[in-house]
Amino acid sequence: MASLLSKTLTVGARVAPGLTGRAAFALFVRPAGRPRLRPDQADTMAEAVTGRLTVDGIPVTTYRWGEGGRPVLVVHGWTSRASRFAGFIAALRAEGRTVISFDAPGGGESGGRATTILRQRTIIRRLHAEYGDFSAVVAHSFGVLATFFALRDGIRVDRIVAIGSIADFDHLVERFRDMFGVGQGVERAMRDHIQHRLFPDEPDIWPRFDAHRNPQEIPADILLVHDTDDDMTPPAQSRSIAEAYGPRARLVVTRGLGHRRILADPGVITTAVEFLTAPAGRAQDSGEMAAKGSVRWGS
Repeated sequence: MASLLSKTLTVGARVAPGLTGRAAFALFVRPAGRPRLRPDQADTMAEAVTGRLTVDGIPVTTYRWGEGGRPVLVVHGWTSRASRFAGFIAALRAEGRTVISFDAPGGGESGGRATTILRQRTIIRRLHAEYGDFSAVVAHSFGVLATFFALRDGIRVDRIVAIGSIADFDHLVERFRDMFGVGQGVERAMRDHIQHRLFPDEPDIWPRFDAHRNPQEIPADILLVHDTDDDMTPPAQSRSIAEAYGPRARLVVTRGLGHRRILADPGVITTAVEFLTAPAGRAQDSGEMAAKGSVRWGS
């Protein structure tokens, strides 16, 4: 089936690029399955106050732990759900922090089969309108890219924890091409579809999706955590963000945790929470002191 799909898209890009672009985009924005709630995450999720938003006609499930102001926003990655951050949520609650999150369309308890960076931005905007300014954001993978995209609209946060970051749209397209075994013709058709159907009045929209673009637009301290054995996105993605944001960003490199298990690692959780809860002006120092045991500082 994969081989047949690859051949169909490749031929289609030559004879019917418009239809092929639409078909490729439909595959591009559809998560590969819907992960279930894990037993060890159930208690944390049961403590949440759940809500519901509707985005593009799709019901989106939201979560809140606590009643305080300036909550920490949690943004999950691709083919994932908010419950994957159960360890972070429990640790932040132990520090008295209010946490909010959501399951993106096509994931968790939300409806739909597909999500886009535009839908993610809409959800984050709606949560900001409901709860006010966030104190911080904790994001993973595609959630990092979506977070930086949303924060450029004037939403201000003090600190960002970005784990296993995807920093630019080109990386997503490369993953798509590898997964479906298609070439640049299919990529061009899909990009044309995105440009002309989603952004008809905005030429050259691709740089807008890059997390390392115009760092002055996001005046936050940033802790980046990336594993050397990440099989989904290379550490160079996080490194590019660290380089763009200079002294406001710090990169922690882990080993042996991969792209997913990193979210449950106690050392990573401790490092992130100490960074988020450190007194003003000491966030980076606190994070470096906590980066022992299962994590180490990298360059």
